[in-house]
Amino acid sequence: MNRIDDWLDWLPSPSQHLLVVTFALLVYVLTSRAKREQRAPSTAIAWVMGLALMPYVILPMYLLFGQRKLRPAGSPRPPRANPAGHWAADLVESFGLAPPGPCAVRFHSDGAAARDALFEVVEGARVRLDICTFIIGDDALGHDVINRLARRARDGVKVRVLLDGFGALSLPRSHFDTLRDAGAEIAVFRPIFSLRRTGPRNLRNHRKFTIADDQWLWSGGRNLAGEYFTGNDDHPVPWRDLSFDLQGSVAAAAARQFDHDWSSVRGRKPREVAAGDVHVEGEFAQLLPSGPDQTEDTAQALLIDACFRAEHRVLAITPYFVPGDGLRDALRLAARRGVQVTIAIPAQSNHRLADFVRARAMRDLTRAGVIFRMLPFMAHAKAVVVDDDLALCGSINLDMRSLLINHEAAVVFYGHSQVDWLAQWIETTASAGDTYRARQPGLIRDVAEGLLLTIAFQL
Repeated sequence: MNRIDDWLDWLPSPSQHLLVVTFALLVYVLTSRAKREQRAPSTAIAWVMGLALMPYVILPMYLLFGQRKLRPAGSPRPPRANPAGHWAADLVESFGLAPPGPCAVRFHSDGAAARDALFEVVEGARVRLDICTFIIGDDALGHDVINRLARRARDGVKVRVLLDGFGALSLPRSHFDTLRDAGAEIAVFRPIFSLRRTGPRNLRNHRKFTIADDQWLWSGGRNLAGEYFTGNDDHPVPWRDLSFDLQGSVAAAAARQFDHDWSSVRGRKPREVAAGDVHVEGEFAQLLPSGPDQTEDTAQALLIDACFRAEHRVLAITPYFVPGDGLRDALRLAARRGVQVTIAIPAQSNHRLADFVRARAMRDLTRAGVIFRMLPFMAHAKAVVVDDDLALCGSINLDMRSLLINHEAAVVFYGHSQVDWLAQWIETTASAGDTYRARQPGLIRDVAEGLLLTIAFQL
């Protein structure tokens, strides 16, 4: 009995508990106001309820994971007025991002073509080679990438590798040693267990860049592991994915973004990246970085605006589909206006939790006329096509974490040949899937979906 009494003595009194709750809520209000955080109502309710009911647990979680933007919002430049451009280009430029420019683009039809193009960019570097990726696999392809980068570093090329803190956990220590011994530099973005780093630990860098000499960019949805290319021991059948390489002003914009990310990790001032002297013939494209380091939620804003402007089609492919209320409403209203909205997703992805919670949005959108094609294989590609003059391809999934929390990047394509290629690729891939048919959920599933959407995908 005495032990129970001693344990109860540790519990705070009601007045002390009320003081802790008040302090926790005050921290939430002040940090949200000071940083001008814009959260979805469900996110705000989840944090406030958690702080009120379990402040001793939720307050540390909020301090670690609650911040979404890394810098205060600035005043974006006004859109171009003269000469008039594509509405999407004007919108992206209004965020303070680089304007579109002509680019020579090659899309990779399969994993073998993507691998060959990646190695061509790596071997083509003469002065500088920058790589940003979420994962480098501990498999044959990952080892090949590491060995090639090490060899280029020994050749005198300045090689820098930026790995995400979560993705770096699976990278063998020997990979780091091989690169460093060859003279390459490695930086880890927000290491999970580092005590020297402050700020939110759930802000992941999901961008995928391989850049040669600030002029040649390889990018898309592929991480540098076998399953994204031609397969490996764990995944003999490779995932369906998309990537591309290009030369032009977009490559220089990607180099500037990489240097900004690199400098944020190393605590240095970003270097100046010139537009470059490469003159290319090609259709226009534009880099679209998205994430906590941007003033606006750039990708989500572009996608919502595109849905409202769409006249006859919206095609998309994504491995995970958990959109926020804004994007879901935009897709639903586009379908109700008679726009063909087709979204291809794997029937079973590599994230079962995402597969479980996506059903709520899919049921709502299916009733409005959105067509979901359930693919019988794992598709990791991320692309959206709107009408005949706009397409988006890169690392951005159509889920809340990717659109609102992760550091992501895509390229916006404006040329008809670029848009047509991506549209045909999505349509061909989608044709392999069956049409999704919504079913009314039971009470337990409905409640579970709501709880997971409110908590798990909002941190």
